[in-house]
Amino acid sequence: MNICVFCSAADLDGRYVTAAREFAELIGRGGHALVWGGSDTGLMKVMADGVQEAGGKLIGVSVEFLAHKAREDADEMVVTKDLAERKAQMLVRADAVVIMVGGTGTLDEATEILELRKHGMHTKPVVLLNTAGFYDGLKQQFQRMESEGFLPLPLTDLVFFAEDGVGTLAYLEEKAGIQG
Repeated sequence: MNICVFCSAADLDGRYVTAAREFAELIGRGGHALVWGGSDTGLMKVMADGVQEAGGKLIGVSVEFLAHKAREDADEMVVTKDLAERKAQMLVRADAVVIMVGGTGTLDEATEILELRKHGMHTKPVVLLNTAGFYDGLKQQFQRMESEGFLPLPLTDLVFFAEDGVGTLAYLEEKAGIQG
C-alpha cells in the first residue's frame, strides 16, 4: 500500500519525533511505501529515515522552490511547479492518506484532501493521527460542523481519528483488506 503522509518539515519536540519514528517503522516493516513531501528535513526526514531503514519504499513529491531540500536517495522523486500540483500528485500516488502534526501547510493539505473526499473526488481512507492530542481542537471543530449540519456525510465517513501509529496502520490495512 502507498501511504501518503502529510506532516511538518520542522524539527519538533521529542514526543512527535518518537511517534513519527514508530509509525514510519510500522510502514516499512509492513512492506508499504511512504508518499511524502520529499523533504529531508524535520519530521519528513524522520518519516523517510524510519520507512527506509525498515525496508519500505520512498516516493517523494517535492516542489520547485523546495527542491534543494529534497531527499537524494528516495526510490522515486517528482518535482512539481507549485504546492497545488504537489498535493494532487501525492494523492494520485497514494492508496491512503495520513495527516500527522504540522503547521499551516499540513492543515491546508488536510482540508483539501477532506474537501475532495467530501465531494466524492476520491474514496481513499483518511486518518488524522492525533499524536499527544495535537488535533483535539480540530476534532471538536469537525464534530461541531457535523452536529450543526455543515457536513453532507457522517464525520466517520470523512476521516478516522487515531491516537497512535499502530491504530492508524491497523485501520488502513483493514480498509485495504490486508491481513495484519
